Amino acid sequence: MEFRDGIININKPAGWTSQDVCAKLRRRLHIKKIGHTGTLDPMATGVLPVCIGKATRIIEYYDWDIKTYHSVMQLGMTTDTLDTTGEVISQADYGSVTEEAISKAFESYKGIIAQIPPKYSALKINGKRAYDLAREGKDFEIRPREIFIYSNRITGTDLTNGYIGFDVSCSKGTYIRTICDDIGRELGCGAAMAALVRTGTGCFRIEDAADITELVEMTDEEVASHIIPMEKTLTNLGEIQLYDNRVIAFLNGNTSDIGFRVTKEPSYLSDSAPDKAFYQAKGASGTGPYYKVFSKGRFLGIGTTDHGTLIPHKVIAER
Repeated sequence: MEFRDGIININKPAGWTSQDVCAKLRRRLHIKKIGHTGTLDPMATGVLPVCIGKATRIIEYYDWDIKTYHSVMQLGMTTDTLDTTGEVISQADYGSVTEEAISKAFESYKGIIAQIPPKYSALKINGKRAYDLAREGKDFEIRPREIFIYSNRITGTDLTNGYIGFDVSCSKGTYIRTICDDIGRELGCGAAMAALVRTGTGCFRIEDAADITELVEMTDEEVASHIIPMEKTLTNLGEIQLYDNRVIAFLNGNTSDIGFRVTKEPSYLSDSAPDKAFYQAKGASGTGPYYKVFSKGRFLGIGTTDHGTLIPHKVIAER
């Protein structure tokens, strides 16, 4: 069976890398073009959207999606990886930490945050992965970068054993390990991430995610039923309707000053969006706004606009 282009929402198991999931699906589907939309650490579980075929070409547009996580931090320790799998750097007593202090620390951790990613991360530093440099004992600096925290909520505390559970909604590029480290520093005792579940990203939810070990044992028809058409998943993008006389032009990569109509603006640029200023800054640097382009219900690809001109950014449909 030839599987259609699209996305499968996978619930990544603990101990698997994100690439392990892609490799397993690649063997099951006999498709070379497979890629995930955002790395989860091996210790983490939860939502991992995997793009198949032409859908690998739209991975970059999921950068605009809101991510949601549930995490647990362990107070009283710091590690080199910022989670409890790493080497312990320091330990401290957390007996004086109060519920009030915890609430205050979380309350201030919202909006635009200048966050320093962990040294044990997949970021590239002069062409090399940061975690490779860290394992080699190299000395290097990672600069802070802006991320957006939409909300955070403390879900439970166990101050006897030093655990804090919390939910967070955030932008792409947010490291939950760093949140744990930052909050631990604010509380004066240090903290490391002890558990992480990605509960959602964009339109993908954990309650709808497929178990990878079960999926690979399904029939082709059952697997196909889990593949979501790509145009249904880019929910944060705007939408443009293209008239018949400009379809060929778009498919050939040509711009259009007329012959199209914006029917929906990107959600992150609406006046009520809390992150509007954050993403307007990204737009000022040349990224977006992006629109799904349709003609009579047919998904053609992704475009952007500049002073009333539609510019093809990624053509998906066949000419």
